Amino acid sequence: MGLLEIFFISMIVGFSGAIMPGPLLTVTINESYRRGFVAAPMLVAGHGVLEGTLVILLVLGLDRIIGNHLFFAIVGILGGLFLTWMGIDMVLEIRKRKAHLDLELHDARRTGPFLAGLTTSLSNPYWSLWWATFGLSLLGRSLDHGWFGGVTFYVGHLMADVIWYFFISFLVVSGKRFMSDRVYQWVIVGCGTFLVVLGGRFIADGLLAI
Repeated sequence: MGLLEIFFISMIVGFSGAIMPGPLLTVTINESYRRGFVAAPMLVAGHGVLEGTLVILLVLGLDRIIGNHLFFAIVGILGGLFLTWMGIDMVLEIRKRKAHLDLELHDARRTGPFLAGLTTSLSNPYWSLWWATFGLSLLGRSLDHGWFGGVTFYVGHLMADVIWYFFISFLVVSGKRFMSDRVYQWVIVGCGTFLVVLGGRFIADGLLAI
């Protein structure tokens, strides 16, 4: 897996997770109403600091087991299963008509946007599950290129958050809806399909490595 492939896979998978309605999306909407567009970079910075710290800790720990092919095979299979489940669930959400891009004002939080971006992510169980499965698996593959591979993985993942949450903040501040629910739902279907395909690839690679 080349560096360019690592970057785009990390970004697209990160984008697939970011676009789904969740606590960080709600906080972005709240803070953008209260503080304007400046809330978006502060939120992403808090989220990015948390994930950057986690990546460093994982890299330091992975150095000790980098030669254990069975470990990465198991993690790859688990990551692939998680991605497949996530992709199917995204498509089913559309079939049930539950996924909507809700830009209405929600109850405001009292914490600042930087701290909110950090704590909201940390308290989300799906965030922990993602990093324990697919995140760990792709990071392990990225380390074939050394620390530069790990940085490429992190930057690609962070770019997904920058693109999506900056876009959401812009919509809130401008007071306009450039993305209808129908367009939003088709984006989710596309991302969900990508996750299923990628999950199948990781499962196959993991099985071959056993």
